[in-house]
Amino acid sequence: MSQTIAHKTLHGPTPECLGPVTSEEARLLEKLDLIRLPRHVAVIMDGNGRWAQKRHLPRIAGHRQGTQSARTTIETCARLKIEALTLYAFSVENWRRPKTEIDFLMQLLREYLKKEMPLLQKNEIRMRFLGRIHELPAAVQKDVRDAMEKTAGNKGMVLCVALNYGGRAEIVDAMNTVLREQSGIAAPAPITEEHLSRHLYTEGLPDPDLLIRTSGEMRVSNFLLWQIAYAEIFVTETLWPDFNRARLLEALVEFQKRERRYGGIREGLPATEKPARVAGE
Repeated sequence: MSQTIAHKTLHGPTPECLGPVTSEEARLLEKLDLIRLPRHVAVIMDGNGRWAQKRHLPRIAGHRQGTQSARTTIETCARLKIEALTLYAFSVENWRRPKTEIDFLMQLLREYLKKEMPLLQKNEIRMRFLGRIHELPAAVQKDVRDAMEKTAGNKGMVLCVALNYGGRAEIVDAMNTVLREQSGIAAPAPITEEHLSRHLYTEGLPDPDLLIRTSGEMRVSNFLLWQIAYAEIFVTETLWPDFNRARLLEALVEFQKRERRYGGIREGLPATEKPARVAGE
């Protein structure tokens, strides 16, 4: 059962929590308000194949290098006390890829979970997996369950790995759960947003405030379609294997420049005056 996260407002992080920083990271940290960080960051980790192709390497080399970027992003977000981080690791559409690549990705995930467990425990990170996990190979399912059990007692950041995930599939699964609940009820109650949200894979988590996409592609790729309704989107040309701590800090700085109104208008602005930008326009 998932646990609802309380919004942390006290004892925020300090720049020192990141340890030694580069001159570029130091400049970005000066611009960053560490008490106004997003509660939930979601990342579409794109560009592994192109990174490898540019270097005349096999695609799997890009995927392996991408695990280093994942490690950096996870540890940095945990140290900054961001409440939740969701990484898009494998989509329902990715089964169309060559079997050799799929097998490598599954093996890489298994290796990663074992190798990074000390890091997860050290940073008090709690793991969750979003998607149709029951469709994964049996060995992967076991490692996923083990990772969740081993980190269940941790009190820090929730790390969600979207695995065999699709935004449309998630909504379909949630609706089917609701229908099963209401089966046999003569006059079922109308379905509300709150009701449906309780049956999404992300139940108990705040919706993402910031969605980061690497590699410059301008699409959301069936990722968290319900949850990112009001997320700020940051797209960078950087390919995922090159996404380092400075690029993450850059995304956080950009996030804090955005004015978030959730479809409303600024307080004190006359209703007849159209704001410069409204989310969704």
